[in-house]
Amino acid sequence: MHLYKTTEGFVIEHNNQSRLLDEVLDWDQVINNNNLRGFLEEKWETSVKIPNPNLLLTENLLPPIGNQEVWAAGVTYYSSRLARMEESQDAGGGDFYSRVYQADRPEIFFKATPSRVVGHNQPFRIRQDSSWDVPEPELTLFATSSGEIVAYTIGNDVSSRSIEGENPLYLPQAKTYDKCACLGPGLYIPKEPLSLESTISIEILRSDQVLFTGQTSLSQMKRSPEELIGFLFRETSFEKGVFLMTGTGIVPDNNFSLQQGDIVSISIDLVGNLVNSVE
Repeated sequence: MHLYKTTEGFVIEHNNQSRLLDEVLDWDQVINNNNLRGFLEEKWETSVKIPNPNLLLTENLLPPIGNQEVWAAGVTYYSSRLARMEESQDAGGGDFYSRVYQADRPEIFFKATPSRVVGHNQPFRIRQDSSWDVPEPELTLFATSSGEIVAYTIGNDVSSRSIEGENPLYLPQAKTYDKCACLGPGLYIPKEPLSLESTISIEILRSDQVLFTGQTSLSQMKRSPEELIGFLFRETSFEKGVFLMTGTGIVPDNNFSLQQGDIVSISIDLVGNLVNSVE
């Protein structure tokens, strides 16, 4: 089951059908529900069938976020550990990431406010004071205010590797700025937790030419979604729930950097396909 936020209301996708909720609801209240799937199953019975859902879910689609913060976890894949060590070696920070990968405590950092998030088919930005910028395809969790993971979406944790490589303390500048995060296309609400055998794939196009493709699986993550959410909620509360990007296991070659006009397509089994261009 999927839930989408659009300019015309909320759309439920279930059993290959799409229906529009015909009542005014608050997005934050809807998704901050430990029984979100059960709630949507009840609403499904009284919702209105949409004759042309593709139009509504393209031109009218909004990011699946209300007033929630977006956080992110780093160095959760071995490939990410190697990339972060390499980019920070000259700054003397290479060993930090190896230690984080092995440590009990994960790296978790603030990524974006809702106003800095863009949705499916919306453009994102790369920093103008950066010379090396990459997309980071990530499974993104949505947890309610009580810390219960009830939904998944796709995240692009856009990152400036040149700035972070100068000094690990520059991480906030490398990660957080206007239009720095992509989420969508909607929320996937399964009956059971997403399988660790699920694959994440990415394709980057430039002038209609494929520049890079990559694929990994959730089984390559060193830490479980529940562990990451547990650390995030240890001393921090989220009144309306929170999104957490869980790290990337796909890292483009060191000679690759995003440019204006590039198109980034990220897919996760069952969750969906998120497409964004560089502004």
